[in-house]
Amino acid sequence: RRITTLIIFNFQLQPNRTMTTTLPNKKHVINNKDLLALQSYITAKDSIQYDHLAQDTILLDFSHSNLKQKHIEIRFDKHATLEDLRQRIHRQTGTPPAFQNLTLKTAFNSLIAEIPAHTDNNRMLGYFNLESGCSVHCTDVDPHSGSRNGQYENVALVEKYRMSEEEYDKRSGTLRDWGKKQKAKDEKFTLARHAREHREMMDAKRQHKLGLELPKGFEYDCTGE
Repeated sequence: RRITTLIIFNFQLQPNRTMTTTLPNKKHVINNKDLLALQSYITAKDSIQYDHLAQDTILLDFSHSNLKQKHIEIRFDKHATLEDLRQRIHRQTGTPPAFQNLTLKTAFNSLIAEIPAHTDNNRMLGYFNLESGCSVHCTDVDPHSGSRNGQYENVALVEKYRMSEEEYDKRSGTLRDWGKKQKAKDEKFTLARHAREHREMMDAKRQHKLGLELPKGFEYDCTGE
């Protein structure tokens, strides 16, 4: 939510003005009335976003040097120690505390502190004046880290099981096997026709349930079904 808000603020629009911007080498114009309305909607409750929290509770955002994922609004008590924070980062990202260089920043991206691994672990989070909306970036300094080179996120690195057409043809109980059996019963059978007829039957049953007229081609049997 905050990221979206910052993007909108970068336009620096005045609330009571309508600004149009002509794109280079383009004839059409962008009207920003909708953008202003979106800005107003997104930021409407920013001033009271954290009012429901207890006095000593803060919400922090995590990011990691090796990961694209971000962990938003993780709850902490100001009396928790930096070691507690490191342990939570370990659970969220897999990087052990001994390999965490931490960068603390305000909600407006101003630097609060840079904390190398093995330092200040007994200090409470309140010592660093952390507030809700602040961010903690973990730089993984483990040369053998499991998260390097997208190991935790890049699914392209995962070896996938692939079955040959010949092997699939030999299997029973598959969709292809079922289709072959239906084709043996009815030469005109196709999966496409079966899917269409099934869809039409479901639509007819829904019409019946709603008490509406049945679609063309359907009628009730002697049992009322």
